[in-house]
Amino acid sequence: MKYPQMKSIIEGLLFAAGDEGLDAKQIAAVLEQPSATVDDLMHELQKDYRSKQRGIQIMEIAGVYQMTTLPEHAVYFQKLAASPTRASLSQAALEVLSIVAYRQPITRIDVEEIRGVKSDRSIQTLVAKHLIQEVARADVIGRPILYGTTKLFLDYFGLNSLGELPNAEEFDSDSLLEEETRLLFEKLDAKQMTIDDMDGKETVEQQHAEVILPSENDER
Repeated sequence: MKYPQMKSIIEGLLFAAGDEGLDAKQIAAVLEQPSATVDDLMHELQKDYRSKQRGIQIMEIAGVYQMTTLPEHAVYFQKLAASPTRASLSQAALEVLSIVAYRQPITRIDVEEIRGVKSDRSIQTLVAKHLIQEVARADVIGRPILYGTTKLFLDYFGLNSLGELPNAEEFDSDSLLEEETRLLFEKLDAKQMTIDDMDGKETVEQQHAEVILPSENDER
């Protein structure tokens, strides 16, 4: 397999992996190449992105390669997240938010197992709107991100603490996700608030310098 082809495949793998990223061993296993070869390819890709002044970059964080946006473009992502056309939460985003709210801390993979569909885009939307955030890393292979809700989430739903979340424990497991989502929606509807209403409550610390790109295969 030639270098250009392998670099193209790596780009696709990183895009599909989303915020979890991939380490050199995982990429090497897929390409059936030595890890040293993968490291060389990654360095070449990083140089390619920098030399062509692309809008995305490849970062190595704690041994894991991730495809991210550029920190200097953060202001534009903040404007996009706050634009009126993106102010309301979609049904998919609300489902993901309800899962994180009731079952945090939780990984993206666990969220997708519960929903049965890819959820990268919804997760990134919620992160961009500062409703969920990375709270830790799971102590398993790959150390996936664990997500939890934020202070803005409490403000958004008019809660003083997570203990005030509507109780969904009495419902059977088959209907739990649907019921959790309905309860959150009713809570939101009662407050009659939108993401735009919360803009004034965001702090400088809540603004992210990087936004991880979503996976290609998103929820249906």
